[in-house]
Amino acid sequence: MAVTISLVALFGLVLFFLLRSKSLGYGAAFIAAGFGFFLASTGAADPINQLARAVIDAIPDL
Repeated sequence: MAVTISLVALFGLVLFFLLRSKSLGYGAAFIAAGFGFFLASTGAADPINQLARAVIDAIPDL
């Protein structure tokens, strides 16, 4: 049985815990979210998705 989770949900969860532990300020979180939003609309989105998919596919082989 494979368990899948969206990378957006995973990064959102990590960001939530960083904010909760005060390791990341609200301003930095806003900048990080904005950067991710605008990066997704560029030509860099496809190579980033391919890299993430390659890493995710390689994890079970470790």
